[in-house]
Amino acid sequence: MTTTTDLSFIHRFEPATEPGRPPLLLLHGTGGDETDLLPLGRMIAPGSALLSPRGQVLENGAPRFFRRLREGVFDEADVVRRAHELADFVTEARAAYGLAALVAVGFSNGANIAAAVLQLRPEALAGAALLRAMVPLAEPPPVDLTGKPVLILSGAMDPIVPADNAARLAAILMQAGAAVMHQTLPTGHGLSQADVTLTKTWIDQL
Repeated sequence: MTTTTDLSFIHRFEPATEPGRPPLLLLHGTGGDETDLLPLGRMIAPGSALLSPRGQVLENGAPRFFRRLREGVFDEADVVRRAHELADFVTEARAAYGLAALVAVGFSNGANIAAAVLQLRPEALAGAALLRAMVPLAEPPPVDLTGKPVLILSGAMDPIVPADNAARLAAILMQAGAAVMHQTLPTGHGLSQADVTLTKTWIDQL
């Protein structure tokens, strides 16, 4: 495992130890970095290759994947720009490391940028597990996500993500043709053991 700046994002990469397992793109939440979700990746997809970039936006020193104007209000022009940058990095990394199409696993801000990539650059991802995600774009462009697997796990007591917002994201992705599984867990914004178990089960079925 190495941290490298050779590509357009600072990132860590762990090669697969089991052939045939889907490689994961791990996308941290606000204030995280390229190491944050590696333990989660190992738990939910043992043997898979793990690619974990660091968000390139700083909010009071905390890394994020795009700017926000305030809690829950996103700078949508920046969301679009950063989603394209992340998709370009995925293309670079797949070539550099010889990876099959990646499945994104994003938490909070990382889940939101993964949802934006699905809507703007669907070819960049094989699917996505969106943990505590919100709608990233108020009016996303038309996109064909037919059959693309998406898992959305929300927290019933999440003070950051309103329940109707998460439900709207699920509906938007379903309307685009994605195979969406949306479940609300009896927890807050943080991840729980149920998140680990459900995400692992979902990945095992891909």
